[in-house]
Amino acid sequence: MKIRVCQGVGGIIIVAIVTSFMLVYHSSGDRSSSVMSRHTVEPAPTQKLPQRASTLEGYLRVVDHKPLKMHCSSCSLVTSSGRLIGSRRGGQIDRSDCVIRMNDAPTVGHQRDVGRRTSLRVVAHSSLQRVLRSRRELLNASQGAAYIFWGPSSCMRRDGKGQVYNSLRLMNQLLPRLELYIISRNKMLKFDELFKKETGMDRKSSNSWLSTGWFTMAIALELCDRVDVFGMVPPEFCSRSSSHPSVPYHYYEPGGPDECSMYLSHERSRRGSHHRFITEKVVFANWARSLNIHFHQPDWEPTAATAGSNRSRVFLQRGS
Repeated sequence: MKIRVCQGVGGIIIVAIVTSFMLVYHSSGDRSSSVMSRHTVEPAPTQKLPQRASTLEGYLRVVDHKPLKMHCSSCSLVTSSGRLIGSRRGGQIDRSDCVIRMNDAPTVGHQRDVGRRTSLRVVAHSSLQRVLRSRRELLNASQGAAYIFWGPSSCMRRDGKGQVYNSLRLMNQLLPRLELYIISRNKMLKFDELFKKETGMDRKSSNSWLSTGWFTMAIALELCDRVDVFGMVPPEFCSRSSSHPSVPYHYYEPGGPDECSMYLSHERSRRGSHHRFITEKVVFANWARSLNIHFHQPDWEPTAATAGSNRSRVFLQRGS
């Protein structure tokens, strides 16, 4: 699955933003009574405040370019995996100080399995339109949540030519209470350096795009003292056996592609740009040997340590 950069997309996104938020504002009065009744039945969860807020350099607020200030003692990092279907992990997830989600993964209709709270959402530039389509939940309902958008510098540049960044600026003007952040160019380069140090692979020459999961895990390790990851399989899971049950790549798209088929096809491809999902999971297992990371649904622990498993420790320290 080739990731498209933002050429030609910016205008579509801007039109979608303006149209969608005009619809929200014009119809807000008509929906107020139904929203009130819905909240009476199921009140919105109270957002826990991060403790001892720390400054995390490289994550810049769209409105004023100030760095993200946030810290959590414990975090639930919720993947989008179909392995969460029927898991009933929602209560466990919501008990963490902070809950981290990715892209446009919803909670409504899936609360029992994935929880209800959202403290931070990490979003790929290519997922911006999908977030806008789900704006009522992902933007309007997730009060107090921060959003970190990542993307190539051509999309996120701040000189007026970054089409995704321009769209985020417009979004913030229409909804000024949104806490929108982007990853700076220097920080993006550090993520590339980290991938090369951990894998020996140059991301660009290997035709790889770092996944949103990669950014989310690294951000969580800067943000949280403890990270509980829900829905991530061990790196050898998909290649070890073909007898495991098939699950969808996304829990909210039950008719979508099979998760292991997606992982294996991306890992093996050498043409076009792909994610190295399995390679990334090898790195995450290495980090879990020395950092406070724990995996659930399925529950697993990394095998014995290998040489070089602590190489990224300095990078992953808070505020680096």
